Amino acid sequence: MKKLLASVALLSVALIAFQLVLMQILSIVQWYHFAYMVISVALLGFGASGTLITLAREWLLKREEYLLPLLMTLCGAAMAVAVRVSQSDAIRFDSYLLFVEGGQVRRLVLTYLTFFVPFFVGALALGLIFVRHVQRIGSVYFANLVGSGVGGLVALVLLWLFMPQQLPSIVALLPIAAALFIVPSKQRSPLVLMAAVAAALAFYFLSSPPQLNISDYKSIRRTLNLPDAKVVFERSSPHGLVQVVSSPALRYAPGLSLTFNQFVPSCPIVFNNGDWFGPLVAPTHGDEVLRSTTLALPYVMKLRERVLVLQARTGMFVAQALENGARHVTAVEAHSTVLSLMQHELAPETDSLLFHPAVNVRNMDPRTFLLTDTSSYDLIVLPTLDAFGGTSGLYATQEQYLLTKEAVREMWQKLSPDGVICITSWMDYPVRNPLRVLATLVETLSEAGVAKPAQHIAAIRSWGTITFVAKRTPLTKATSDSVKAFCERMAFDPALLPNLDPHERNRNNILQDESFFSLLDAIVSENRESVYAAYDFNIQPASDNRPYFSQFLLWRSVPKLRELFGQHAFPFLELGSLIIAMTLIQISALAVMLILFPLFRKEKMKQSKFSTFMYFGGLGLGYMFVEMVLIQRFILYLGHPMYATAAVIGAMLIFSGVGSLLSSRLAVTSSLLRKTVALVAMMIFAYGIIITPPEGVLRTLLHQSIALPAFVKAVLLCLLIAPLAFVMGMPFPLGLRNLSGRNDEGIPWAWGINGCLSVIAAPLATLVAVEAGFVAVMICAAVTYALAALSIR
Repeated sequence: MKKLLASVALLSVALIAFQLVLMQILSIVQWYHFAYMVISVALLGFGASGTLITLAREWLLKREEYLLPLLMTLCGAAMAVAVRVSQSDAIRFDSYLLFVEGGQVRRLVLTYLTFFVPFFVGALALGLIFVRHVQRIGSVYFANLVGSGVGGLVALVLLWLFMPQQLPSIVALLPIAAALFIVPSKQRSPLVLMAAVAAALAFYFLSSPPQLNISDYKSIRRTLNLPDAKVVFERSSPHGLVQVVSSPALRYAPGLSLTFNQFVPSCPIVFNNGDWFGPLVAPTHGDEVLRSTTLALPYVMKLRERVLVLQARTGMFVAQALENGARHVTAVEAHSTVLSLMQHELAPETDSLLFHPAVNVRNMDPRTFLLTDTSSYDLIVLPTLDAFGGTSGLYATQEQYLLTKEAVREMWQKLSPDGVICITSWMDYPVRNPLRVLATLVETLSEAGVAKPAQHIAAIRSWGTITFVAKRTPLTKATSDSVKAFCERMAFDPALLPNLDPHERNRNNILQDESFFSLLDAIVSENRESVYAAYDFNIQPASDNRPYFSQFLLWRSVPKLRELFGQHAFPFLELGSLIIAMTLIQISALAVMLILFPLFRKEKMKQSKFSTFMYFGGLGLGYMFVEMVLIQRFILYLGHPMYATAAVIGAMLIFSGVGSLLSSRLAVTSSLLRKTVALVAMMIFAYGIIITPPEGVLRTLLHQSIALPAFVKAVLLCLLIAPLAFVMGMPFPLGLRNLSGRNDEGIPWAWGINGCLSVIAAPLATLVAVEAGFVAVMICAAVTYALAALSIR
């Protein structure tokens, strides 16, 4: 039995690690949205395996001794080849074309099925073990959950050590090793031979990894089309694949004045997972260039001696601060790989910008820094929003905690008496980003007790960008005059200033639709709520409960957008939201076909169909909902989504495994089962209402300990998660044991239902969070567990 438990644990490590590796690879070749697809496909494999066991239970169990090592070996082989197959010309899809080219949907489904295979055969092996050893399910489930928890940590380590395209082959060796633990002596030779062939295949792909074909619409692909463009450096880490591209034609100067007639020097560009990250600039790079952009607005108003640059990236705003006389610049950047490259390998390109005596580099998440730092600053700079030409709503479902009201409030509290917050956005049409930026600033100032926010906010506009400055004290006439003089000199237009003449707003960079200015005026007035209600897009400030700054779509506006723009309405429907919605629809359809439909036709289980569906389906939905919310709540605490994902999943699964192990010692009754599930529902509700909200107990506890060492914070995270995770680990094994006493045929059916609803949970939780917030997701989780409790007979 010990060898079997070790094999279960090792296979579980591989399945979770492979899942995280696929997330990283799809983030590189496409976008991060497909993390939800990977989660759903993995759970679909688990659900479909339950279906097959239900339909062929006796046949499979008779051959279990031979099938288990065979399935684990096949799982490893499928992992080794999955990425290479998915990147072939016959299957590879592109996100941007999914809604305009019919063949892309077929390719996406084929990608689903390619990734589905390793999860299906691996889960089939686990399912057979669960069914055979249902009376010892607590111990087996413990090995499964603990292995899964360790798998997240293994994936993190591997992401530091190897390139992404090599990782599937490395992870593939784990299920092959798990197979060798349980090879029966009677069929030893053929099974060992198959394992050796699978291992040889994995080693071959490790030495000759597949090429990752990045989307033609990603920033790096367009950049590589420039003359003499080439990748001069690349490195992988859990933060992403960092690549540096050099070309004589690469020049970066956002919001540059049209009157500028000097030379704009070229500079290498850093990309992360194929997305634009920033230009490599030196302290003396393009002094006049940066002074001739709208980004120079805060320095036109006054000398800024102490500057805080949040999400500093490659240091462009740091260089600008130094060029404008800043004596102390604090640069906060969470991407440790980029910082390491700039301080060492890429230092010649930047003239060691980060070693400048006036620069203090802090490698942590900007929100984490804001919660720990006690200094005050004359200027706080945020990164430039959106992109030239727009992003087609790709970032609609990306959490942006630096742009929430709570984040801006924390910045406001760190300003010196005459300090300012500065943020620049590319102009879009219809206007969305600039209006939400302004709304966020105005709401923050109002909540801070500023009676007339319009007296504290200045904004200037170029042909492509608009820069906002929110000042701690009211803008004086002298400051307004200096801003107007700067605009006159650079051919910019003042968009917001106290006592601004309307004719001054649209002289140099003329907008045909002047309603933009009336919207700005309405937002800084007391009537902004009416603007939020009447505007065709959601421009209300984002919050820590709904940190989706780039999510603007209002479903009620879709018919109007289609009427106005026809086929050109697609960019306004937000690709990010559509991808997740499409994933939900497609994966739900596959779940019905592969899991629900075959099982509902099973005559022997008619008596328990409804209660089994409600119970195990509720567990599947609720567990995933809770897991996703806790990951979000710990991103700020640990400083990076990948670390939060690995830590929360690891802690949840390990402590759930302990709960599962303890449950094996309990005598199962309907009363015990009902009370246990009801307790879980109440605990989730308490976490959702009291502990996990943005202003809840968890926030206070984390604020008090956020400056502690990483190991201590990891221990505190475990202590906070452990009580809930421990109890959540009990209902599933208890339910299986209870079911086995009444209907053995229903055990794989329950396994399948749990997987099916878990499949749907990942994208569904995201859509609920976007529309209603994370607290609503926790309440939904509590409701699903409550319904599961009510379904127990």
